[in-house]
Order: sequence, then structure tokens, then C-alpha cells
Amino acid sequence: MEILAFGVQADEKPLIERAFQGHHEVRCLDVFLNEDTAPIAAGYEIVCTSVNCGLGNRVLQTLTVGGTQMIAQRSTGFNNIDLKVAERLGMTVARVSYYSPYAVAEFAWTLAMAVNRRIVRASTRTRDFDFRLDGLMGRDMHGRTAGVLGTGKIGEAFARIAHGFGMRLLGWDVAENPACVDLGMEYVPKEQLLAESDLITLHVPLMPQTQHLIDADALKGMKDDAILVNSSRGGLIDTAALVAELREGRFTGVGLDVYEAEAGLFFVDRSLEAIEDDTLARLVTFPNVLVTSHQAYYTREAVGQIIEATVQNVLDYRAGRRSENVLVPRS
Repeated sequence: MEILAFGVQADEKPLIERAFQGHHEVRCLDVFLNEDTAPIAAGYEIVCTSVNCGLGNRVLQTLTVGGTQMIAQRSTGFNNIDLKVAERLGMTVARVSYYSPYAVAEFAWTLAMAVNRRIVRASTRTRDFDFRLDGLMGRDMHGRTAGVLGTGKIGEAFARIAHGFGMRLLGWDVAENPACVDLGMEYVPKEQLLAESDLITLHVPLMPQTQHLIDADALKGMKDDAILVNSSRGGLIDTAALVAELREGRFTGVGLDVYEAEAGLFFVDRSLEAIEDDTLARLVTFPNVLVTSHQAYYTREAVGQIIEATVQNVLDYRAGRRSENVLVPRS
């Protein structure tokens, strides 16, 4: 049986093909699954997708008509899939519930330190043989306060690094992580965390309850010289409100690996096109903002674990087994 994989990056393709070798044939496409590309999947029982694929009602209907019975998502997030429609159509949906938390935590720290120490600006200058230090002054993280919103595996990994820097740790979550408490983390209300933290990082899933978790009021409650990092989901931040605060000259730095309207933009080359998204276009003009294209997870270790889990999800589906990765079980 051949599997159709959408949204496969060039670095991923050989890893996916090697992982499925001996199990199933796999056809890798660099295009994302959406209403225009869904007809390509006709005749494929299993379709493998990425988080930037759009699996709404019409796409799922088209897949079902074409014979698709399983969606194997290569990510932890699944807010791009209409699970209720998938269940109604009798489709099986599985995701990857776990991969290296260090990949995302380390990248979040990369963003934080890059904006703190003005690395991008410094690199651009030195390429032009401008070796001035004007405007490049950062600050020590040692002795400052790190606020971690979401203290699961990734949040814990971030907190361990912050502890190594000698930072005070504040946490916010629905439940305390004992490992974080052992590091000295104090769990406080969100408003207190935002008001007292010098560095704020987001590691919570995107759900209706967390949509715009960082809204206009939350942003106003932060220190003027705070650093804000989001390597989780773009919808956690009200980007328009963030732009408004940045225009007022607030925040030492903002590092964003995700953007709430990234679908159709991230993972593809738009360098020769006019960007119609005015919010994103304005966002990238701020000298204290660094935007990357949803690459925090993109390490050999994490991608390897994601692919291995995806292969296992397919094998479980074929064998009629059900694991913790299944979001919608086989009907």
C-alpha cells in the first residue's frame, strides 16, 4: 500500500522514505493539503499531513470521497483538523503526542538570546564591515526572572536552562510540575507572572481557552523592557495588539517562531511576492522583533522521533491497534 505525505520538507523526505521502507511505499509532496490539493489524494487510504495543512470540512469530505480512511498527522498540534467532521465521516486520525522537548526549549532560548544581544543586527552590520557597538547592548539573564506559561515537558526543559542561567522562576499552568517546583519555580497567577517577569515564554497548546492568551490587556501588564518568546502556537498572541504595543516602543525584544495567520505563508518561498498580510509585514519591520518560520521542532532528533511515531501510528492502524496518539479511533 502506498501512503501520500503532504507538506514534506526537503530535509524530511529521505528520513520519511527510509522510515517507511520495509513497511509501506510513501509518496512525498512538498505542497500542503488544502481544498485545491485534496483531489490529489484520491485512491490513497492513508494520508500523512503536517500542521500547516488545512483539514476542514470540505477537505475531509473530498478525502473521504477519494477513499482516504486515515489521517496520520506529523505533529503534536492538531488544531488544523476538524475532528468532529472526521469522526462523522468515520475517519481515523492520529498525531504524534511526544517528541524531543529540548528541540523547542533550546530554540526558544535561541530566540530570547538573539533579541537580547541583538545578534541579527550585529551580524548584518559586520557583513558590511560596520563594527560599531552602538545599539547592541544587551543585559545579563542571571538574576532576572523567567516566566514560563505552560510547564509541561517543553516548559520544564526551558526552566532547566533558565535555572542554569541563575534566574528566578515563575510558572503558570493548570497543574504544577513537581520537577519545576524542585528547580525553585513559584506558581503564580498569570497576571503576576506577566508583571514580574523579564523573560516570558509560551509553551501551552492552542485551544479555545488559550486563544489570544496574550491579548491587549496581558501585553499592557508586562514590563516595558520585557522579552516575549512564542515557540508554541501563533494564536496564543493577539498579533495586532502586539504590533500596537511595539509601536509605542515597548519591549526589549520579541522572538516569534509562530504566527497566528502563518498557514499558507510559512514553509514556502514568498520572497518574490507581495505580502498581503499587513500585520506580518509591519511586525517584521521592528528592529527588536525576530520572526522565524516555525522551525523550533526542526532538529534531527525531534524530526526522527516524529517520523518514527508516524510510522508506528500507520502500523497500529493497519493492525487494528489503538494508542495514545489516536485522536479519532477507527470506526
